[in-house]
Amino acid sequence: MRILCDVHTHTMYSRHAYSTMEENVRMAAEQGFELLGLTDHFSSMLFDEQTLKNFQFFLNLTIVPEIWQGMRILCGCEVDIVDLEGHLFAWDIAADTAINGDKFGHAHSLGELVLSRCDYAVASIHGKDWACGATPAQVTQMYVNVLDNPHVLILGHLGRSFLDFEIDTLIRECRDRGKLIEMNEATYAAGPAPEKQARCRLIAERCAELGCMVSFGSDAHIATRIAHANHISNLLDEVHFPEELMACRDAKTFLKVKQEAGVETDF
Repeated sequence: MRILCDVHTHTMYSRHAYSTMEENVRMAAEQGFELLGLTDHFSSMLFDEQTLKNFQFFLNLTIVPEIWQGMRILCGCEVDIVDLEGHLFAWDIAADTAINGDKFGHAHSLGELVLSRCDYAVASIHGKDWACGATPAQVTQMYVNVLDNPHVLILGHLGRSFLDFEIDTLIRECRDRGKLIEMNEATYAAGPAPEKQARCRLIAERCAELGCMVSFGSDAHIATRIAHANHISNLLDEVHFPEELMACRDAKTFLKVKQEAGVETDF
């Protein structure tokens, strides 16, 4: 399986990651990749205090070059899903003051301020106490609601959310909206995890059978894992996954998929 775009990666701005943007870019370029997505966490995991100042690194993304080391660069985020309604982190956190102390002309939410500056968002689940006791139908509807967000392009690491959902229903929703289900290398790179990996395989098989496009994310938190796709490439080969359904097979394809899904930065 040809994979030349890594669209879920982390830098030091994720706080529990260890490499700079430049280190990640250089590693991806050395691997011959065509596109790298920088998607640091937008999540309560990072800080005790959820303020615009703490997340200001998302506000200046336009200075990152579009072409770096000969690769196309996209600047996004991995944002947490935070409730069964499908809300995303910081949707309800008011941000009325800029980082320089000036008051905004009108009210914003922290979530919209950040997401509107991103090329796309990967929506994932990390903390999930709020989903305790939820039925598969409720979890499925939650994910469907997430897809309604115009900034979300990718549903991240579904195979290790440990929440039950109606796989075929969700895959059809992603397919029909032109949005992507992620194949996540880190789910395998951490070592044997039979339950999670079996679920990833099932999701890949059903995406192939139902015609839903997928993305690739190394989910790397250190440069040495950037653009490493061995486990996912092998998985997709094993299930005879159609190459035309891999949105990350080259930069041109990924950018076209993103555009057709209507996911564009507001800046």
